[in-house]
Amino acid sequence: MAIEFTVFKGSSTGDIVESHGRREAGPTQVLVKITHSGLCGSDEHFRHADQGLGHEGVGVIVEVGSRVHEVSDFKVGDRVGMGWHQKFCGHCKQCVTGHHTLCTNAQSFGGANLDQGTFGTGVAWDVSTLNKIPDEIASEDAGPLMCGGATVWDPLYTSGIKPGERVGIMGVGGLGHLAIQFAAKMGLQPVVFSSSDSKKEEALKFGAAEFHVTAGKDKLEGIEPVDLMLITTSFLPDLTLYLPVLAPRAKIYPLTVSGDNVQVPALALISRGYQIIGSNLAPTYSVKDMLAFAAKNNIRPQIEKFPMTDSGITEAMKKLRDGKMRYRGVVVV
Repeated sequence: MAIEFTVFKGSSTGDIVESHGRREAGPTQVLVKITHSGLCGSDEHFRHADQGLGHEGVGVIVEVGSRVHEVSDFKVGDRVGMGWHQKFCGHCKQCVTGHHTLCTNAQSFGGANLDQGTFGTGVAWDVSTLNKIPDEIASEDAGPLMCGGATVWDPLYTSGIKPGERVGIMGVGGLGHLAIQFAAKMGLQPVVFSSSDSKKEEALKFGAAEFHVTAGKDKLEGIEPVDLMLITTSFLPDLTLYLPVLAPRAKIYPLTVSGDNVQVPALALISRGYQIIGSNLAPTYSVKDMLAFAAKNNIRPQIEKFPMTDSGITEAMKKLRDGKMRYRGVVVV
């Protein structure tokens, strides 16, 4: 059996193009009928490429490969989610030490399997990067968790920060509004920094302990320092402004996908012992724990839904590009 699917691709003009494909299940792959896909800012980077778009998919398994039962417990009928990474080798040093997202043999969105994407009706997917969706989480809410949620979850999960400590979160957008919820439910104190107060009420509802406006300020004063800072804005800010609110040895995670440099005074970095840490999504085991945590603590993205059509995807991507999405777009078959 094979799966025949519609997929929506980018193009040299930036227009969304409908295409069609067919895949059979490899030995460790499953065939998934897609029902929902989250829209991520990273999709915009590939809008001008001849490839399938979308990497926050949710759907139902309709067939399993010949060896799937040997390496996993996935079965036909399971509701599953998939993200940026499409396959991990499982045997390189990074994989065997639990750092799967740094797998030296990984297949990932934008670099492999360009004929398919989660902006479509079906995919063939390796089980090494697949996750079951808990019953408590609706499919429309699960999609944005597969990349956006995993991006903010993993620093909070692996940094060693303890309940009661303060987490700075720059930006209340697709990533930031999820970071606030995770941090609050972990017993941390989410301290939000935003360019305006337009999202203050929503940030407080998401669980923010404090909200500080940064626009027009050349120095932040009177704020108790934070132990960890997540940068979730659409651009990389000059960290000079934030030095007064960083505790000694604070960890800084730039989660913004950007080709720009992180700007921080070297003297402050040395004398205060700050750590700037790259974080590449979350490995499969971490995503599994994230989904369980989100299910138990009722953490959900705030979404806007669009049809799985070329016009629907075009509208969704433009709204995201214009900064008007509140807060994650979800494309629905």
